[in-house]
Amino acid sequence: MTGENEYDVIVVGLGPGGEHVAIKAAESGLRVLGVEERLVGGECPYFGCVPSKMMIAAAHTLREARRVGELAGSSTVSPDWTPVATRIRDEATDDWDDTAAVKRLEDAGATFVRGRGVLAGDGGVTVDGTTYRASRGIVVNTGTAPAAPPIDGLADTPYWTNRDMVKLTELPGSAVVIGGGAIGCELAQVMALFGVQVTMVEVADRLVALEEPEASAALEHAFAETGIQVLTGASIGSVSYSEGRFTLDVDGQEIGADKLLVAAGRRNNLLGLGLEHVGLDPESRVLDPDDHMRVADGVWAIGDIVGKGAFTHVSMYQGAVVLNDLLGRDGPWADYRAVSRVTFTAPEVASVGLTEKAAREQGIDVVVATGDLGGRGWMAREEGLIKLVADRDREILVGGVVVGPAGGEIMSMLELAVHAEVPLPTLLHQHFAYPTYHRAYETVLKDLGEQLGGH
Repeated sequence: MTGENEYDVIVVGLGPGGEHVAIKAAESGLRVLGVEERLVGGECPYFGCVPSKMMIAAAHTLREARRVGELAGSSTVSPDWTPVATRIRDEATDDWDDTAAVKRLEDAGATFVRGRGVLAGDGGVTVDGTTYRASRGIVVNTGTAPAAPPIDGLADTPYWTNRDMVKLTELPGSAVVIGGGAIGCELAQVMALFGVQVTMVEVADRLVALEEPEASAALEHAFAETGIQVLTGASIGSVSYSEGRFTLDVDGQEIGADKLLVAAGRRNNLLGLGLEHVGLDPESRVLDPDDHMRVADGVWAIGDIVGKGAFTHVSMYQGAVVLNDLLGRDGPWADYRAVSRVTFTAPEVASVGLTEKAAREQGIDVVVATGDLGGRGWMAREEGLIKLVADRDREILVGGVVVGPAGGEIMSMLELAVHAEVPLPTLLHQHFAYPTYHRAYETVLKDLGEQLGGH
């Protein structure tokens, strides 16, 4: 017999991965408590993936409509943010209400508690003064929050983060975006395609700096064509706000705009979590799990806080690994050789596995080939590229990037090749349908084959 505050599993943080663990564990017959202080479902459905992709779909529709004159006659395009805001509020977020998500959790058999969960040791989690205990273990999935760089004056201004932008009912006339990663690039291009005058400021020497340099160059070229001013390698001296306008000192140059979006990274929600009560450093910025996702005795961690890729699909993948462990299954366990990621700009930047630089840093004898994505026969040409990174000794792909329309879909073959370690000759000696974008793989693979001595 167990007490009312005793469970088999407690899940602290119900983002996509945590919610998945809680539901599936409950459906498997375990007594599960889910704890969330904000919205069940996490950042993705309310402030990230889902609403942002609604924005992107709308913006890209405007982009395509403007090409009618080039391809099919004439058209008049009048951007209107109202349908976008309405869709996000009504279809994506239920006006930022998680009632349906909580019901889904409880219908699966889990118990839900709203509040901040703190690890208390000995299988305990304290929520607002009440301590709950887990006999099998605790799963931590506390996620991240938007971070702001320590720029003089920034904290005293009403700047936006992604959480503010998804709630907009109208767009400004001009905006500065600090941060040239995936979030900053996606939202900057959305605004620009809706007619906002956009300036991007990035401290690194290129946009999407974690991707291949060739991808950065292609994206910067596309942004220039869209009318976005891109300042890379920039140093921001200060930010001020007065009479409804932001002013930034960027390398001694004064840049003004109606609004300021800060998309300069995220911070893990680990501070004050009680890590010291389970033998972990309370000052940890990231947790380091084993291949079962365990970070301490009876404690698993998943999602952004483990630093294996801040993506919904990675969190879900890790949640499945935890379920295998909780339910006594023999794996499979965590493997990050083929982590994929997509920046949903136009063109999309989709990559998997290691970049050329990362592969060299791991001591791999690298072979690289790059090719033009090309067109699709009767369709107008879209700029893009494919870059493949191979291991010379094993003759397999270890990474690559696709830049172009539907880059994330074109990448699927590359993702499978890296994950399954498909031999390069097998990849090369297959049929590539014509006319498709993915046919560009053939040219790049042939280049790799020639560098490896012919296949």
